Amino acid sequence: MPIYAYKCESCGHAKDVLQKISDAPLTECPACGAPKFSKQLSAPGFQLKGSGWYATDFKGGGGVTGAAAAASPAATEAAPAASTDSSAPGAAGGCGAACACH
Repeated sequence: MPIYAYKCESCGHAKDVLQKISDAPLTECPACGAPKFSKQLSAPGFQLKGSGWYATDFKGGGGVTGAAAAASPAATEAAPAASTDSSAPGAAGGCGAACACH
């Protein structure tokens, strides 16, 4: 069950509450009784550490497939770089594709 941080807007009382996800949020402050008790946005209580999740991390995976193959450096090196030569004539006006008017 997640732990939610609550704070009263009226008196400033803060409390961490262990609740089910399906439970209704608390609204009444336990300190002053005002209906200004609300959930606060807080950092998650866990971190994912390690080198990451890759297709090669799973057993039985023979190689890189799908989206991982499209993002490989070999695929991006083969693509020619776009020309930024502003002296080359463009489609309109002869000022080139790198100008602000195109």
